[in-house]
Amino acid sequence: MSTSRTSPGRIILRDVRVFDGVAERTLDNADVLLEGGRVIAVSTSPVARDQSDDVLEIQGRGRVLMPGLSDAHVHVMGNANGMNDFLQAATGRLYGNTIAEAGSMLQRGFTTVRDMGGDTAPIKALIDEGRFPGPRIFPSQAMISQTSGHADFSFVYDVPEEFGGRPSRMEDLHFTRVADGVPRVLTAVREQLRQGASQIKLTLGGGAASMYDPLSTLQYTTDEIRAAVEAASDYGTYVATHVYTPAGIARALDAGVRSIEHGHLADEETVRRIADADAWLSIQPFAEDDHHYPDPIRAAKNAEICQGTAQVYGWARDHGVNTAWGTDLLLEPQAAARQSVMAARLGEFYSNVEALRMLTSGNAALCEAAGERNTYRAAKLGVIAEGAWADVLLVEKDPLADLSVIADPETNFTLIIKGGEVVKNAL
Repeated sequence: MSTSRTSPGRIILRDVRVFDGVAERTLDNADVLLEGGRVIAVSTSPVARDQSDDVLEIQGRGRVLMPGLSDAHVHVMGNANGMNDFLQAATGRLYGNTIAEAGSMLQRGFTTVRDMGGDTAPIKALIDEGRFPGPRIFPSQAMISQTSGHADFSFVYDVPEEFGGRPSRMEDLHFTRVADGVPRVLTAVREQLRQGASQIKLTLGGGAASMYDPLSTLQYTTDEIRAAVEAASDYGTYVATHVYTPAGIARALDAGVRSIEHGHLADEETVRRIADADAWLSIQPFAEDDHHYPDPIRAAKNAEICQGTAQVYGWARDHGVNTAWGTDLLLEPQAAARQSVMAARLGEFYSNVEALRMLTSGNAALCEAAGERNTYRAAKLGVIAEGAWADVLLVEKDPLADLSVIADPETNFTLIIKGGEVVKNAL
């Protein structure tokens, strides 16, 4: 098996069954031509080969060719490092771990990720320059939080910066930014945009991982949220918010937020409101064992969140909500590979083709909502179509018949190509 990256001038994939990221059925007995990082042709007639070409021909032998997977809610830095790393490790080690995890995500078949908190713009730049392997990254940069909010990782005895204290190490590492009041929120949003954020992430309610806030808390006033939305809009992009409860989601939508991250404690009326606002619900198919909290208070919060998963998915389907899929694995590097297991778990709530659409073209549509902050806008993501990015997977077994095959990418993703580069070839 080869995992080295190669960039032939042209790649012809022959005799493949194409799931294009959208259609109900595969296009069978197809040839697909990739060149210059793009899909050039998808044809049921043989693609001609010029013997003078620098061309790699791959015989698919009836395997399924599908777009690369995407994850709409990752923390690449948070996946790669535990809390002790953030508190004690050398900064270089933190970034080294992050680069390594980006490479692992690509080997799991994730060619695009939307990062919802962490200093990943420098990692994105290195990947885009070809220095390291990894997915296309849509960074949010630091999660923006109020004091005592979900992304406030200072200790209880620390003096807030507003009163003369200094930022926590999480802020020094650009993983989070604590900002209170409209002027500081505006500054924090503009800081993330200056650093390369594609979209902005605010935390508007409690969470399982955070220290000070019950799930029921409302965080940030409507004026503060509107200020963030306006500053993001001025840059042509949008605000996504960590929030679980009906009251928090209502406040977010009233202020113009475009993407609700999580939402597991929503009621049906709130889910309907998300649909009416034409906003996104970026939800994760959480199970209790996805995260491990030795603290009983956090474990109880995690259990409550997980209990709402199936119900909210059902309402989202019923009301036609724009729904994205993500993982939100955080601070447990040993659990990072659960990303693939959680992708397959989407089949518990959707048909296989619906799940695969969400994992490809659906998530891509949310990523592309970043407008001009989308540095990959020269071509379409998440589809196999003429002119789209050449981000494709050749799958050993048919995921349309059995979604569980994507839970084992090492065995079942025979070929991984990103931007026309072969990053894995097990044929």
